[in-house]
Order: sequence, then structure tokens, then C-alpha cells
Amino acid sequence: MSRPDQDVWGDFVARHDVGDVLDGRVVKVVPFGAFVEVSQGVHGLLVSRPQPEAEASVSVRIAEIDNDGQRLRLTRP
Repeated sequence: MSRPDQDVWGDFVARHDVGDVLDGRVVKVVPFGAFVEVSQGVHGLLVSRPQPEAEASVSVRIAEIDNDGQRLRLTRP
């Protein structure tokens, strides 16, 4: 997945912290998990079994925020 625009990422991390539960949409399923869009232009990796289907709506918890890499690690709430 591409990195979000700096302003989009900065706005997102200013509003959210590790532990926050968000609703998102699965945008891509890969062998090791799924990429979930949690905000316009902001995606995170959800590693879970069973994997959700593409385009599914899911609730996720922010497990880790990597500001340098502009990445989110997500878990099920």
C-alpha cells in the first residue's frame, strides 16, 4: 500500500492513539493478513484468522503506530 500524504497522516495520528477502536473497510487481502482503510487515505495491516473478505467492513484496534514508516498495525478489538 502506498504511504499517505503527510498532512493526512499527521491529522490521523493527532486524533488517534494506540488502543483506539475504529471502523474500517478491507481494501486488499494478502496471504498474511488484510489492509484496512481506517480513514480517507490511511491504511493499516490487520493480521488475523480468519481473514476478512475484500470490501468487508471491520472493527479494528490500533496496536502500533509507526510514525517514521507511516504504518499502522491493527488487531481485532
